[in-house]
Amino acid sequence: MTKASPDPAAASRQASARLDIVIVNWNSGALLADCLDALAGSTIAGDLHVFVVDNASHDGSWQAAEAAYPIRVTLMRNPDNRGFGAACNQAAFAGTAPHILFLNPDTRVFPDTLEKALAFIARPFQGGQTPGVAGVQLVDDTGEVQRTCANAPSAARLLGRALAIDKVAPGLVTPLFMTSWDHGDTRPVAQVMGAFLLIGRPLFVQLGGFDERFFVYYEDMDLCVRAGGAGRSVVHYADARVWHQSQGTTAQVKDRRQFYFWRSEALFAAKHYGLATAWAVLAAQLLVQTPLRVAQTLARRRQGARQDEWRQVLRGASMLLRDLPALAGKLRDAARR
Repeated sequence: MTKASPDPAAASRQASARLDIVIVNWNSGALLADCLDALAGSTIAGDLHVFVVDNASHDGSWQAAEAAYPIRVTLMRNPDNRGFGAACNQAAFAGTAPHILFLNPDTRVFPDTLEKALAFIARPFQGGQTPGVAGVQLVDDTGEVQRTCANAPSAARLLGRALAIDKVAPGLVTPLFMTSWDHGDTRPVAQVMGAFLLIGRPLFVQLGGFDERFFVYYEDMDLCVRAGGAGRSVVHYADARVWHQSQGTTAQVKDRRQFYFWRSEALFAAKHYGLATAWAVLAAQLLVQTPLRVAQTLARRRQGARQDEWRQVLRGASMLLRDLPALAGKLRDAARR
């Protein structure tokens, strides 16, 4: 569903949008409406085409995309939850703008965020080449910058984290996120978070979009790794900011979040480092991380944590065990790329 523009001049501008924005919505409550309101206040609102893909929400949050905005909003409603990567591709390949921004509904851009980010990705950065992928600073309510960029993955790092070595001996394993860096300067990184991921359409098409085997999690890492493999840089741009509520739409389903994270981690390992690494990661998740997380959640109960949190950990592990027969085939397929 596309909302009509309030005037012919605006309609003309929207027909040749400079930026397609893809928002995947799943039971985001009031967050989606706030996100769209912020986009409507952008300094380049007239150059935007916003696609909201609703993955079978049951809270009515998708209705926010039917309100009247001074921006073009297209609503796509899926009868089933297709996953993040598939929904992103669905909208991205329906657009025509030269750049695509993947934006979470638990974000709010500032008025100049999009103008700054578009200008940055369109100018040479290093070696005379424009960035392939760009992210910006994600901040919380206090203005604190979230450490969201990731370190370069490797088989050893994936397995070390799966074995929780980064928790018991952090000096031996590089953490997933670049937590020791304050994200205060612009620099190349291995991955920017999919909460705000800006990419040129030609590169996105060249890469074939997101790998839809990742239902959620690691699809942004995979895309960034493939962009780097294609000779394009992934850059954290520190001069633009976005407010971000971490885990705004998944905090309510911790067991499923754990299941999908572990599943995607194994798929990523299979795709980039082979079947043996993937199965080693899975074994570590089930035999090491599960009991460790249960122990941690039981200890946190004394500090006021949810009483059933340890059960959620076990449910997540149980979901992974039940999925193993189907996952085995997906791992073989991913290893063949």
